[in-house]
Amino acid sequence: MSLVEKYALLPDEIDRESLKMVEASLPGGLSLSKTEHYVMCRIVRAEGDPEISLDVEFSEGAVTTGIAALLSGVDVVTDVRMVEVGISRALLSKLGTNTRCQIDTRQVAERAIQERTTRSVAAIRELSPHLNGAVVAVGNAPTALLALLDLVSEGLVRPALVVGMPVGYVACAESKEELTRSDVPYITIKGRRGGSSAAAATVNALLTLALEGNKPETGEAEKA
Repeated sequence: MSLVEKYALLPDEIDRESLKMVEASLPGGLSLSKTEHYVMCRIVRAEGDPEISLDVEFSEGAVTTGIAALLSGVDVVTDVRMVEVGISRALLSKLGTNTRCQIDTRQVAERAIQERTTRSVAAIRELSPHLNGAVVAVGNAPTALLALLDLVSEGLVRPALVVGMPVGYVACAESKEELTRSDVPYITIKGRRGGSSAAAATVNALLTLALEGNKPETGEAEKA
C-alpha cells in the first residue's frame, strides 16, 4: 500500500475529519456564538494548535459585521501576498468580491523610501482610498496593523472589519492590544501568535458563512 493510499483522503473527507479532530481537541470553557465557533475552529485547523483557541478574540458583532460587509461586495484588503493567495478565489468569485494588496508594488517601495518607513506601513497608506467599508486582513506585519489603526484614529478610514493577526515579537502583541482598544470591529489572536494562514482561514470562514446564508441573529446571542 502506498503512503497516499494509506493516509490520503478526498477533499470533502479531509474537511470533515479534520474538523472532527479540531472539535475533539478544543479546551473546555469556550463561550462563543455558533458563527464565532465556526470561525475559531478554522483558525485552529489552519494553525494545527487547539490552544490558540484560548487567544482568539472577537469584538461584539464582528462576525455579523464581516458577513454583511462581504455580502455587500466590499474589497478584502491584505497586508501581504501570502494572505491574499490563501483566500479562496472560488469563494470570492461567488460573492463578486475582490482582493487588494500593494506590498510588492513600485509605488509602495518608493513611498517607503520617501517616508522612511517599512513597506508594510507604506502599503497600508497607499491603500487608504480602498479601506473604507473594507474587510482588512493583516496576517504578517505588526507595523501594517499599527499604520491601519493610526488611519482609523485620525478619522481618515473606517474598515467594516479588521482581521488583525500579525505574528512575531517586536510590537506584535502591542499592535493587537491597540486593536482591541479601538472602536473598529475586529477578530484577533492575542499575543505573539497568528500569521497569514490564520488570517486567510478567518476570511475564508466568513466567506463560507456568507455564501451559506448563515447570518447570525443580532447580537449573536445563541451560543455553541
